[in-house]
Amino acid sequence: MYATSQIKELQQITTQYLKHLGKYETDKLAIQKLIAIIRFHEYRYYLISDPLITDYEFDLLFKALQQLEKENPGLIIPDSPTQRVAGSLTKDFPSQQHLVPMLSLDNSYNADALLDFDRKARELAGKKEVVYCVEPKFDGASISLVYENDLLVRGITRGNGITGDNITPNIRQIRSIPLSANFSAKGIEMIEIRGEVLINKNNFKNYNEQLMEQGFAPLANPRNAASGTLRIKDPSEVRRRNLEVFLYNVSYFTTTEGAPEPEELLHHSSSLDLLYANGFRIPINEKKVFSGIKGVIDYCIEFEKTRDELPYEIDGMVIKVNDVELQDTLGMTAHHPRWAIAFKFKARQATSKLLKVEFQVGRTGSITPVAKIEPAPIGGITITSVSLFNADVIREKDLRIGDTVLVERAGDVIPYIVKPLTELRTGEEQPIIFPTHCPVCKDELYKPEEEAAWRCTNINCEAQVLERIIHFVSKNAMDIRGLGDANIRKFYALGLLQTIPSIYRLNYEKLSVLEGFGTKSIDKLKSAIEISKSQPLNRLIFALGIRHVGETTAKVLAHEVNHLLDFKEFTIEKLQAFEDIGPKVASSIFQFFDNKDNIQMLKELEDLGLSLQNEKKTHVTDGNLQGLTFLFTGTLSNLKRSEAESLVEQHGGKIVSGVSSKLSYLVAGEEAGSKLEKAKKTGSVKIISESDFLRMVKK
Repeated sequence: MYATSQIKELQQITTQYLKHLGKYETDKLAIQKLIAIIRFHEYRYYLISDPLITDYEFDLLFKALQQLEKENPGLIIPDSPTQRVAGSLTKDFPSQQHLVPMLSLDNSYNADALLDFDRKARELAGKKEVVYCVEPKFDGASISLVYENDLLVRGITRGNGITGDNITPNIRQIRSIPLSANFSAKGIEMIEIRGEVLINKNNFKNYNEQLMEQGFAPLANPRNAASGTLRIKDPSEVRRRNLEVFLYNVSYFTTTEGAPEPEELLHHSSSLDLLYANGFRIPINEKKVFSGIKGVIDYCIEFEKTRDELPYEIDGMVIKVNDVELQDTLGMTAHHPRWAIAFKFKARQATSKLLKVEFQVGRTGSITPVAKIEPAPIGGITITSVSLFNADVIREKDLRIGDTVLVERAGDVIPYIVKPLTELRTGEEQPIIFPTHCPVCKDELYKPEEEAAWRCTNINCEAQVLERIIHFVSKNAMDIRGLGDANIRKFYALGLLQTIPSIYRLNYEKLSVLEGFGTKSIDKLKSAIEISKSQPLNRLIFALGIRHVGETTAKVLAHEVNHLLDFKEFTIEKLQAFEDIGPKVASSIFQFFDNKDNIQMLKELEDLGLSLQNEKKTHVTDGNLQGLTFLFTGTLSNLKRSEAESLVEQHGGKIVSGVSSKLSYLVAGEEAGSKLEKAKKTGSVKIISESDFLRMVKK
């Protein structure tokens, strides 16, 4: 889209503008120049994922444009980057007819079906060989975009294929959809383009984690997340969900009077290249053109093996006759075009029978219903247990014992019951009764008003004790190798483990008579337990499993005391004064140290040789990051997260646990999610890349 000379020129203009921000004349030329460089950097970030400036610098440019337009409202143009942002809720989505019906695709599941498709295409075309274009079949929500006189005028959902919902205000929030495109350079007056709206796996995972932290059931798959987001009535919320779109077809166009039909639109593959050249996202690296069906079949089979390497969910490949004139010759049925077919990958859904529901108790006392189902093979693994998350999910889905259920597993997402197949009910299905008392200790359950989960409040509940021990020894906590989940449960059942302190009083003589515990195994376990005594204070704090206290918050807490038991004297207000600790976290910490049993446990651990002292390293007071706070999000390319955080501390900076006004820099790696969006909204947090961070350290 941009020549090398243009890239250099636009980057030079960007540098000049950032140096002299706010000092330009507020005239039409200044606004046009600023719009041009913002569009360029949107292209670099959203289309080719290769930004040339930091998010913070981009935000400065965007705010400068907003200010110029505020001072000169008469110079605002419809496709200005600022015009994406909608200012009010959408009351409803009016129906809109597609210019060309959006038909379904015929499906194939093996090579024989593709050979048959090719045979029919060759027979209808009267050709010995047909040229095909192959591209991924993205698993998202289909949309139709219409541009008139180079401007985006509407975005429509698929609907029933003939008519969809006009969701233009929400479509404008998707940064990978240009608000304008230079189609007129090719003589195109109107064009309708088909595409698929997606949410990438990392953003989907982050969003689901947020839902589960709040006690809500996660969304079943990225497709549902994308489809549901498109129909949200608050466009600003749509913007926060980080939707993306891939365009896959030009379905209709008209040219200006006297203009010839653009050559690029004579073939499907070149029409996608035309879209790409105009700033649209297409599967540029994945689409391939083949003469004959053999290459198509080989490509589809090979692609299925690497499908999980893509950052998006795909459920197959789409094969299209590349010659558009030949497409018209082949025509279509009432259901699907004869010139295209989908090669579907192995199913990641299956039906099963819901046999029973078990209620499990977590280390914080939360009660999780778990469905036990008949074995269901999905995506290479066999599913027998599926979390139902909470009582609300059971009620909302109207699940019953004996139901035939649809089970799904998308990518690395946990298995999920999509719905019961109510039409298959026989009348013998039984309702699922959520317990009123803990299934383990029989104490009465309690449900806080602001949460979705019921909880057992007895901290001595056997199930909670077991889960706390398992968490205590885990890799990111005390890291005691040899004490895995299975061994802890076995030792607990045999009476060898009862509490966290009992880890350090293990009877190794009794262990030696157990199968699999020879001298070498016991020596390794002894050594791992002994080494764990010297873990730093932040590891011990995280290992205690205090609700809402993760690894980063544990580091913050460790820095604030000389001895762990100092927290006995801290009020909620004093805890909230710490870096990035809010009311909920402060209350949880206070409750933990206000509990006599917890204090007794900590004293036992100290007597057994664990250090509750803060063995603080000499704090760097002259480092080049002195006085600055950092938070890392997304995947870093060159450093592990722990290495990056260590670099901050070595150079005098601090790590915080979340985005707030106290955060100086958010270092955003690949596929950064909700923390990045929150930082953008604050306006005060500087957002930098990993390379920017490393340059700061080297200075």
